[in-house]
Amino acid sequence: MLSKVLIANRGEIALRILRACKELGINTVAVHSKVDADLKHVRLADESVCIGPNSAAESYLNIPAIISAMEVTGAVAVHPGYGFLAENANFAEQVERSGFTFIGPTPDVIRLMGDKVSAIAAMQAAGVPTVPGSNGALSEDPAEIIAVAREVGYPVIIKAAAGGGGRGMRVVHAEPHLLGAVSLTRSEAQAAFGDGRVYLEKFLETPRHVEVQVLADGQGNAIHLGDRDCSLQRRHQKVIEEAPAPDIPEAARREVLEACVRACVDIGYRGAGTFEFLYENGAYYFIEMNTRIQVEHPVTEMITGVDLVREQLLIAGGEPLSLRQEEVIFRGHAFECRINAEDPVSFLPSPGTVTAYHPPGGNGVRVDSHLYTGYQVPPNYDSLIAKIITYGRNRDNALARMRNALDELIVEGIKTNTDLHRELVRDGEFRRGGVSIHYLEKKLNS
Repeated sequence: MLSKVLIANRGEIALRILRACKELGINTVAVHSKVDADLKHVRLADESVCIGPNSAAESYLNIPAIISAMEVTGAVAVHPGYGFLAENANFAEQVERSGFTFIGPTPDVIRLMGDKVSAIAAMQAAGVPTVPGSNGALSEDPAEIIAVAREVGYPVIIKAAAGGGGRGMRVVHAEPHLLGAVSLTRSEAQAAFGDGRVYLEKFLETPRHVEVQVLADGQGNAIHLGDRDCSLQRRHQKVIEEAPAPDIPEAARREVLEACVRACVDIGYRGAGTFEFLYENGAYYFIEMNTRIQVEHPVTEMITGVDLVREQLLIAGGEPLSLRQEEVIFRGHAFECRINAEDPVSFLPSPGTVTAYHPPGGNGVRVDSHLYTGYQVPPNYDSLIAKIITYGRNRDNALARMRNALDELIVEGIKTNTDLHRELVRDGEFRRGGVSIHYLEKKLNS
């Protein structure tokens, strides 16, 4: 068992990690920027260390400061949460070279799956279905680029090999625009990621975003914990997630779940991870793997009863998987709504003081949040302030509980996107299930 864990994150996920550590009897160290000294997990941790000013670049992304904090506090491991340094292979490598444990995959696996080109190749080798495309980085030869696009068929999408979060993508509907789009995406990728390689894939017109949660111990054991539907998105950012993904044939679902488990064993995966797919017309197409805990992990926990962060901690401590696949039992349905400190119309951030906060309650309701009355939401970081999660015996029951929970939620003093969520959970198409990743954008623009 790990004796002391440093939590290299902030907000709700840092509090989530702290709670899992306390349950296991693990001592905790909270690192924070100057503006985050009053975060709830900082107050609750056994020790806390200020690692820099408000800028993320000088605090939560400051690798030397985080490693120094581990040294002075005697922490033996670091949990990166999500975002910031969670998928930074250089950080994981420096942690391990310094004699500490990185709670996540090995640096080599993070690099493998963080590069979209090598990730696709690894998935193809493991038998995971991928989107038809260039099967590697595009060459510099215009004739070859045109030939690949013709073979795949328009529309196509150009993607940065080192991209993520919706950045470094460009859709091309006709050949006259292809070479210009490739050149522009290369330039943007080089500027944003320091890597100008791009690849080409078939652009799916009305796909859903379906992802598979896995756990592996790096000792040859791996399991899946079912899937999630994260199709309700704005600007490639997820808004509402649910588990399991509705209206998918069980044979197709089972095939892709088993393929993901095989892939984990093939690449020597360790920890929690998520395979992300586009799903259209009964077929799955791999797009990327997130080598960390996901924002939406609670919906999987609700339908399986498995504490994913606890499993991360146990695996990092050298324990083999505590579950066999046949022991994972799926029950009911769950939703998660991401509550952001932002204007519900313009979507501009809304920092400020929370003058009143009342979270919802009741049977089947879970709230993951670091908010409290009097908390000052800073302007420096992501606007996520709470996750409302509901569980029910079936999809309709879970959705009814979400409607009630959102109606009960009170956050005053700042603007939030709660009203948007209240509208979405009453939307007829969403209530029927199976909307595409383009549905919310079209709804907001109509």
